[in-house]
Amino acid sequence: MTSRTPAGDAHPYLRAASAGVRHHTRALAPPDAAPPPPADRQHLDVLHAHLTALLHLLDRLAETTRPPHPAASRLLAAAHTRLWQATNEVHSAFHLLPTDTAADAEARTCRPERLPEGPPVLTICQRHLAAGHSIRRKTTPTDLRPHTTACAR
Repeated sequence: MTSRTPAGDAHPYLRAASAGVRHHTRALAPPDAAPPPPADRQHLDVLHAHLTALLHLLDRLAETTRPPHPAASRLLAAAHTRLWQATNEVHSAFHLLPTDTAADAEARTCRPERLPEGPPVLTICQRHLAAGHSIRRKTTPTDLRPHTTACAR
């Protein structure tokens, strides 16, 4: 098996994650197939995990970019805030979806001997609370207000 990334590529995992998201997007809407089913809770949980991982990456990039390039760091911090807003909306959508499937019923069953972190349905909330705590240490309520922008180019 050969890799398409150059030998000196410093970001192969990020490229693979981006390729995976693009593949999933294309697979959801093939041109000659019936419309895809609506999102379910498991799908939004996985998407939320991806978004929170991106939050951590943007946070770290903003921190390491700040000393040599403060203007670029401010833009990365703004992107971090906007990504948090998207993550927050995905979390809210997760809780608005119905929970009457057998998988969700199983997920709501707490078996501490099998799952020390609690029922799987709550892991999105634990992840979201941890990310929210991190966001609130670095931003103000004014920063978290809804944002609109127009491209200046």
